[in-house]
Amino acid sequence: MTTTPDPTTPRPTAARLSVGEAIAPREPADIRGGTIPLPDPERLVHLQFRRFAGCPICNVHLRSVALRHDEIRAAGIREVAVFHSSVRDMLPYQGDLPFDAVADPGRELYAAFGVGRSVRALLHPKAFTSPLRPSSWSAYMKGVRNGARLTGSPDGTDPIGLPADFLIGPEGRVRALRYGTHAADQWSVNELLALAAEARV
Repeated sequence: MTTTPDPTTPRPTAARLSVGEAIAPREPADIRGGTIPLPDPERLVHLQFRRFAGCPICNVHLRSVALRHDEIRAAGIREVAVFHSSVRDMLPYQGDLPFDAVADPGRELYAAFGVGRSVRALLHPKAFTSPLRPSSWSAYMKGVRNGARLTGSPDGTDPIGLPADFLIGPEGRVRALRYGTHAADQWSVNELLALAAEARV
């Protein structure tokens, strides 16, 4: 007797990538219906793995990225944000971002890039206090006003997921990376721009 695999069941996480390592080409779907070439043959790609769609820490961070998106594009960087939530749950929060967003409830991309989970995600002081800030609640309520489900969702939402950042060159090699150790551990826009400048040297 054969059983059909559950598409929301996380795949085993692969080994972490290293700087200089080549990624397998793929074209993940954007939540607006398009596809994203990965790698992008013309630009650097900042592939950032966030947590679940309603994560207040993630949404405050993405707001800071959105505010400087013109600057990021001018630096030759394509911004792509991945969440382990469904399109349905992402659209109220990430639907109006000025850059690409990918729904990965089955954690296929997370597994391919070695992005894991840990109870330490919420134990660091920055992760513990960030949701208490007014900006975090503002980001959360924006999603609620846009129709987000208040009862949660079984499609990949996970409070102990960890973030990660990758800068991928047009040739498909990892130019820089950061595996977050807690929920608020990600590159700032200034760090991203500096890393992109170094990658072109």
